Amino acid sequence: MSRTLLEQWHDIAYDEKADRGQLQRFWSTYFQIEKEIYEQLLASPDEEVKGTVKELAEKYGQEVLTMVGFLDGINDSLKEANPIETMDEDTVVSLAFDKEKLYKNMVAAKADWLYELPQWQEIYSEEELKKLYKEQKESGTIRKGKKVGRNDPCPCGSGKKYKKCCGR
Repeated sequence: MSRTLLEQWHDIAYDEKADRGQLQRFWSTYFQIEKEIYEQLLASPDEEVKGTVKELAEKYGQEVLTMVGFLDGINDSLKEANPIETMDEDTVVSLAFDKEKLYKNMVAAKADWLYELPQWQEIYSEEELKKLYKEQKESGTIRKGKKVGRNDPCPCGSGKKYKKCCGR
């Protein structure tokens, strides 16, 4: 059984045995390509870009596997996810993205070269971008609840003191 496109992409992009320098160059080249594709997508954010994996690779002047990497990256931000695990170069995919989700996912990935693209300012006001940024950052913040004291009622609702119930 031949490996799926996604598996082939993962073999290259996450190669444990690869030379670190090579892998770094691979990713910096990829991030540049990714940035250029996003610049084009964000220029017409409401237009659905659709086609086979191969057609999209040609549209953006990329290798099929590079396009697979892009599809892998954008999948969580799409209105409808593509079948990236099973797709081949003739699978029709869509790049119709949810703008808010995409922006927040770029922030979550700490991809400042993407969420700071000037095209975002054509889509959202500065206030909206700040609000989305803040919402995303706060969604990852874990807030600790109030500590239960030994003599407080048990949070399990038994009516007993914590020390006599769950705190034992």
